[in-house]
Amino acid sequence: MNIRKVASRTTKGKGLSVEGFDHFVSLDWSMTVMAIGHMTRRSKEPTVIERPADLAYFKEYLSSLKGRTLLTFEETTTAQWLFVELLDYVTRILVCNPSHNRLLCHGPKTDKIDARKLCVLLRGGLLKEVFHSMDALYELRSLVSSYDDVVRAGVRFLNQRHAIERGHSDTRKNAAFILEHLDKSIQLYRETKELYEAKFIRFCRRHSSARRLLEVEGIGTVGVVKIMAIVVDAHRFSNRGHYLAYCGLVRNEKLSGGRSYGRRKPRYCHALKAVYKTAAMAALNGSDNPIRQYYQHLLDQGVAEHNARHASARYIARITYGMLKNGTRYEPYRWRNTLETRSVA
Repeated sequence: MNIRKVASRTTKGKGLSVEGFDHFVSLDWSMTVMAIGHMTRRSKEPTVIERPADLAYFKEYLSSLKGRTLLTFEETTTAQWLFVELLDYVTRILVCNPSHNRLLCHGPKTDKIDARKLCVLLRGGLLKEVFHSMDALYELRSLVSSYDDVVRAGVRFLNQRHAIERGHSDTRKNAAFILEHLDKSIQLYRETKELYEAKFIRFCRRHSSARRLLEVEGIGTVGVVKIMAIVVDAHRFSNRGHYLAYCGLVRNEKLSGGRSYGRRKPRYCHALKAVYKTAAMAALNGSDNPIRQYYQHLLDQGVAEHNARHASARYIARITYGMLKNGTRYEPYRWRNTLETRSVA
């Protein structure tokens, strides 16, 4: 079986199983130094070596290991590069979430100590995975990130111009000079934004999943591209509850001793939450449509207005998750059909 296919299939956010692996390797990588931790199935303590960062040496080290190898390193700015470079040298790569590795925060800290602790966590199956993929959609993330940077810069220029105009620019000595250069920056921003959006439109025309998502009320071209760039593969979410938590649209209840201590937000993707919240507002402020009717149905049931808006965002998220996972088309009034089925039952 092709190793690349195995590694790609097993990085979809499912539960970590360490059964069946012969070697457990951890890597603490920096631009100058790398620390390598290694355990086998029978090891009680990891072996750790530290040496100057050398990717060729590390590849040779991995190639020398006989059997199935599980490699881990933390999510950093170099994680995707390491993932791509090392994918063919191991059975599986697990890029772990550093915010969950509390053990690394205790006691003295060096690269060798971190590699050792990371190897112990890996052997025990205690790491939380961060999704990485070789899918072409994963590369779309860099384009979406760059677009967001352009928009933030453009909004900052517009706010600066507005602030100067409100501050009586005609009486300020350097106002004309500042406004002239701000206008140039704003013009460049608008032209660049149009080029990005034209690229997004071409992307949506080429991909059938994107064309189907565009049928959902409230989600525009930019929203569709962001969803597909971030999600990449909907199968990495085991169920819709997991997906809604990833989007920041549900809260986790805190229970202890039979008592509830309220709800807390999970760590979530802020970009996806913004997409679904914006889509809900666009659908509710638009003309009569299925999402707006669903919102009105909730109001008729006595749901508070802000809760109904939030429920509409969750409903759009559930729709898009199901469409991406199952490859189905948009069913506008599925919520109504479900209610009718329950009433008959």
